[in-house]
Amino acid sequence: MKNVKHLYASLFLTLVHVCLATKANYAPYFFDNGPGSSNGNMAMFSLSEDTPLGSHVYTLNGSDPEGNAVIYGIAFEPGSKKYFAVDAHLGNVTLTEELDREKQNEVEVPISISDGINKVVEKARVLITDANDERPEFVNTPYIVDVPENTPPGSSILKVLARDQDIGSGGSVTFLLQSTHDTKFIIDRYSGILRIRPDSSLDYEKSRAHFVTIIAKDGGGKLRGKYQIWTSSATVTINVIDVQDTPPVFVDLPYYGYVYEDTLPGTEVFTVVAYDGDRGNPNSIQYAIVNGSDGSFTINSTSGAIIVQDHTSQLKKDVYQLQIQATEVSPDGVAGMHSNAIVTVRFVDLNNHPPTFYGENGPQNRFELTMYEHPPEGEILRGLKITVNDSDQGANAKFNLRLVGPARIFRVVPHIVLNEAQITIIVENSAALDYEKYQMLTFKLLAVEIDTPEKFSSTANIVIHLLDTNDNKPTFSSEYYIARIPENSPGGSNVVAVTALDTDSGLWGEVKYSIYGEGEDTFLINPSTGIIYTQPWATLDAEIKSKYNFYVKAEDIEGKHSLAEVFVTVLDVNDHYPEFNENILEKTMILGTPVKIEARDEDAEEPNNVVEYSIMQTDPANVFEINENTGEIKLKSYIKSLDIIHNITNKKDCQWSVVVQAKDRGSPSFSTTAVVKIDITEEALSKGPVAAFLMHTKDNPMKALGVLTGVVCFMVIITVFISTVMFWRNKKSNKILPARRVIKRRQKEPKQKTARKAWLRFKPLKNTSERFATQESESNFQNMNSNNNSWVASVPPCAPALPPSPPYIPKQCRHDGSLPTVSGSLLQNTSHQVNNKGPNISIALVSELKLKLEKKMRENA
Repeated sequence: MKNVKHLYASLFLTLVHVCLATKANYAPYFFDNGPGSSNGNMAMFSLSEDTPLGSHVYTLNGSDPEGNAVIYGIAFEPGSKKYFAVDAHLGNVTLTEELDREKQNEVEVPISISDGINKVVEKARVLITDANDERPEFVNTPYIVDVPENTPPGSSILKVLARDQDIGSGGSVTFLLQSTHDTKFIIDRYSGILRIRPDSSLDYEKSRAHFVTIIAKDGGGKLRGKYQIWTSSATVTINVIDVQDTPPVFVDLPYYGYVYEDTLPGTEVFTVVAYDGDRGNPNSIQYAIVNGSDGSFTINSTSGAIIVQDHTSQLKKDVYQLQIQATEVSPDGVAGMHSNAIVTVRFVDLNNHPPTFYGENGPQNRFELTMYEHPPEGEILRGLKITVNDSDQGANAKFNLRLVGPARIFRVVPHIVLNEAQITIIVENSAALDYEKYQMLTFKLLAVEIDTPEKFSSTANIVIHLLDTNDNKPTFSSEYYIARIPENSPGGSNVVAVTALDTDSGLWGEVKYSIYGEGEDTFLINPSTGIIYTQPWATLDAEIKSKYNFYVKAEDIEGKHSLAEVFVTVLDVNDHYPEFNENILEKTMILGTPVKIEARDEDAEEPNNVVEYSIMQTDPANVFEINENTGEIKLKSYIKSLDIIHNITNKKDCQWSVVVQAKDRGSPSFSTTAVVKIDITEEALSKGPVAAFLMHTKDNPMKALGVLTGVVCFMVIITVFISTVMFWRNKKSNKILPARRVIKRRQKEPKQKTARKAWLRFKPLKNTSERFATQESESNFQNMNSNNNSWVASVPPCAPALPPSPPYIPKQCRHDGSLPTVSGSLLQNTSHQVNNKGPNISIALVSELKLKLEKKMRENA
């Protein structure tokens, strides 16, 4: 019982608590901001159907009375498209499905707002606005219409219809033709009615069908922010229906028929063909001869066959002009439209005679002529008298002439003959008529009918016998000949045989040889055989002259000739011994340095003049070795000093006699010997520190090369430094100084000095400019501006050389070579040694120069 009471009390307290809590918490709500707002409860919200997926289209906005945070939501019914999604906290609404106003013009969106306790759900209707996203679509396609060809211009033949599901300007449709050029139709822009152009008409015989492309265009509108116009096209097939409005048409005009002399009466000559011009619904055709038959011809009214009635011997004309009429006949037998055509019928003689060639004595099929080769081009072969004739008449007697044989040698005139003609044959290619190529030429003269089906023809043989003339000069088998002959060949030896050929016949083909120009002193030629020999007294020596070249001439009986060049090489024979300058040679060998001997072989070519050296005898034998190619003799590699030599032999004077052989490489080989006296010494190694250094570094050449490189670099640095100092010294001192400096700087009387002392005066010069000035013993005058403007007779200052020995100058000789200038005097330095009157002459020149300079300075001032 107590437990039941306790339970009732708990339930009561819980109910009281819930009631108090419910009474104290209010539901959240959306803001209603009205149409055109982008946030709120989506009331009266509209959205264009072309809005891109994923776009932020709206913001749900609401509040909770207690100020609690709210949660937004959109919940579509199951199975329906979920067009929108919302951010639960921010309320941003995003488009998730594509919109299509033409399928659904509004969307019901269940939106909700919750504070966690209370949840409010509302249904918002979103209006889908139109965008121009649809094309116009034609209705009732395809369009095919049949129109009679006699439909009046301007008549309407079809109305097309197109619809656009868009609204507004995007849903309005207008029509136009895709191509207005060369079209027979027009279309109404708004109604879509297709008409025949007022200035055009249809013609079945010209075109049985027309194809017109019609464009349907909407009024345009916005689509995804851009102005868009859509079009569609449809093709209209217009079939033209034929009507009876065209007369019969003859086929394959003009018409020509022929009646041959053997044609029998009743023979079909020709057949005309005509058809109804209205091919869609044609009528039958009947034929008749209206005029021109003279009773000699009839025609089949149904087939159009023309038949000859009379025998050919009874025909009154050679040519008949038959006027044929073709008339349309309807199925009811009523005659309709008609047309006329002319048929030309000719009487034709049979072709029963071929062309025939005639000579002086009647028909002939072979003609012969003898003539000299190479006649002038354009010359007529007058010895050939040929006539051709065809006994038929008209076209049967027309034929052409041509020569068959070697091409382009002769041509025949005329080319085309009617009935009869005299034939002329003319030379066209004189060079081809060459006796050396052809002694006899054979041609066929061919006459062939041109316009006859039988193509009758005749042939005549023309034989030309050629006579030779001297038209060729001898020709050598080669432009040059190369021969080789040993120098020890005796006089009259055979050198080479030249060959020339003259293609002319008889005496004109005989060739005579001779040496042309230089070469007769050493060589001669057999005039008949062309064999070249050396002169009986000629002696060949390759060491004196090893090459000969001359020309040989081949000449026929009339003097026509040609030349060829002959090159003769005299082959060297080993006929000289190697020779030393002397039989006993004396050489001084510095220890470590080889000595060289040389022997010459006067032979002209290798290997006869190649000399090899060898040591034949020496005592002891192991002291020297020789280079077999250069002849350099040196000590064996183990000999480093004179002490070693002294240990080998008791000779204290270090003198050896070496027997050396010089041998050539010819076959047979020749050799010569000589005695070489060699004096070995170390004297050169004790003549100064440089030699001592070289002696110490001979086993280490890189050390010597390094020292040499350092010395060269030091000299280059010194030269650059001196040149720089000279440049700046000259640049600073290149001004005209006061004239008083000329008076201040007087030179003492020169003293007689030797050439050695004069050369030593270059050393104590203090400034750079004085270093390059030559000692003026004659005037002893310093340039008053110190700008180095003095005549210098020595070599360039970068490498001064020792001056020559001073020449003797007579006392009476005066030097007036000084040239006064603004900056100083240019003095000719002809001697470093003067006579005793030098000081007086120098003082006078200084005084005179002083006056001139002071006068010049006053003028400038």
